[in-house]
Amino acid sequence: MSKFYVVATPIGNLGDITFRAVETLKSVDLILCEDTRETKKILNKYNINTSMMSYHTHSKLAKTDKIFELLSEGKNLALVSDAGTPGISDPGAMLVSKIKDNLRHSVDVIPVPGPTALITALSASGLPTHEFTFLGFLPHKKGRETLFKEIAQSGRTMVFYESPHRILKTLESLRKFCPNKKVCLARELTKIYEEFKTDPPVELLEYLKENPKKQKGEFTVLISD
Repeated sequence: MSKFYVVATPIGNLGDITFRAVETLKSVDLILCEDTRETKKILNKYNINTSMMSYHTHSKLAKTDKIFELLSEGKNLALVSDAGTPGISDPGAMLVSKIKDNLRHSVDVIPVPGPTALITALSASGLPTHEFTFLGFLPHKKGRETLFKEIAQSGRTMVFYESPHRILKTLESLRKFCPNKKVCLARELTKIYEEFKTDPPVELLEYLKENPKKQKGEFTVLISD
């Protein structure tokens, strides 16, 4: 049977890749990646010479057909995202689902675990971790207010990803719907400017407005009572 590896890669610090991930990426026939330029940084650091092919949200059906063709020929492939674990708020989830639906008798889907911003943020947030809900990336418009109301009513720790372009707007919504919740902003995880900041939403909003440079980078947002 062909093997399709779902390989986690670093979310920032390139030293966080596992030995198994490096060996897997060296051994497969092809690596599928969101952005070949991003994946090339990892391949260069660890002297991995495996060929790459892009696969992302906007990939056409022909790409999926080509992947199915390679797997049917007995090739072993690896799927990586730009950062973290493929399939977690990531277009790779759809590809894995299609392989499971159409090639389950001829392809083994094998996870190679490693970094993910979700668990990294939870582990050092200081917020309750025994029960949590992950919301991925929040919708830009439709359904956004409904989710903030759900966050306000939840007794669990709620976690989602946010971009630097919408972090102020998100904090405004959190101030409106759950002003008394504890919010942790985990920014630039595992990178040079990694930061954890935990306060009520209004204080975080003031902090970011007073420090515009702190608005940069990718955010994992965690909310708890």
